[in-house]
Amino acid sequence: MTQRLMKAKAVLSGHVTVEAAASLLQWMIDHPKAELHLSGVTHLHAAALQAIAASSNRIASAPEDPFCAKALARLGRT
Repeated sequence: MTQRLMKAKAVLSGHVTVEAAASLLQWMIDHPKAELHLSGVTHLHAAALQAIAASSNRIASAPEDPFCAKALARLGRT
């Protein structure tokens, strides 16, 4: 998994693991107005999905994976 955490956006791709969820959550806490770019994500671990659901960050691009995209769309922040 590639995880590029910048000041204004996070770009995630590949398989987002449970190990990545903790650093992603901390980044979202530190950058509540930043965007999440998930179009390159092929799998999103449930822990990462929960972290995203708990945040207020806008989802700028959804994953191509239909299940992940549908789960994130239900958050209403796309």
